[in-house]
Amino acid sequence: MESVYWLVILFALMYEPIFGYFDFQRFKKEVKNNTNARIQYYLNCLVSLWVPTLFIFLIVAYTDITFAEIGVKLPILNIETFGPAITYMVFALALIYFFGILYYRIGYAYSEKIRAKLTVAKEKEIKTTSFFVILPETVKEKRLWNYVSLTAGITEEVIYRGFLVFALSFLFPEQSIWLVIFFASFLFGLAHTYQGVMGVVRTTIVGLFFSILYIGLGSILPLIILHFLVDYIAKFGGEETG
Repeated sequence: MESVYWLVILFALMYEPIFGYFDFQRFKKEVKNNTNARIQYYLNCLVSLWVPTLFIFLIVAYTDITFAEIGVKLPILNIETFGPAITYMVFALALIYFFGILYYRIGYAYSEKIRAKLTVAKEKEIKTTSFFVILPETVKEKRLWNYVSLTAGITEEVIYRGFLVFALSFLFPEQSIWLVIFFASFLFGLAHTYQGVMGVVRTTIVGLFFSILYIGLGSILPLIILHFLVDYIAKFGGEETG
């Protein structure tokens, strides 16, 4: 059983940090001349995320591990692990962020001012940050981006929160939960090496935030929704609204 856990950990350590990085470098070159480059890149992302997730589901199906143990269950409040101050602070920040996303999503549909603001912000990011070139531009790309966002929300929470937190806690029961979630979050950060060093640092911090939220709720289901919305809102901006 432990060998299976290590297999997933090694995958998280090597596949996305290495293959994902070089695949993105290839994509950056192709997208300049190939109008279908983003579509193909999105399809590659869907496959690379679902394969390990389905492998984890097979582990659950054929071992004693339950879906509840990897966070696939209804939320149950837990303030004991991190204490009420940290837990409620993270809850509050998550709610603020959630309603902020809803505000901009609704505003984009009904407010010209907000629509223009998001468009300018997106254009600025694309010009100044190389990895923002993956953001969709056409209607077709934005439609496929919906599935990429949903896939990222489901699979990354299953892998980096649900399963890895469980596996690391099992493999290193003597270690504190803080060390466990930091390592799981670092692996999550490494999956974003294509964003550069600061991107890894930023996503590691996001991973820590999501991990505390996960432990506080005992469920990845709310995290899937929040994760999806964070990625989904990124498609807004530009003339196409698909």
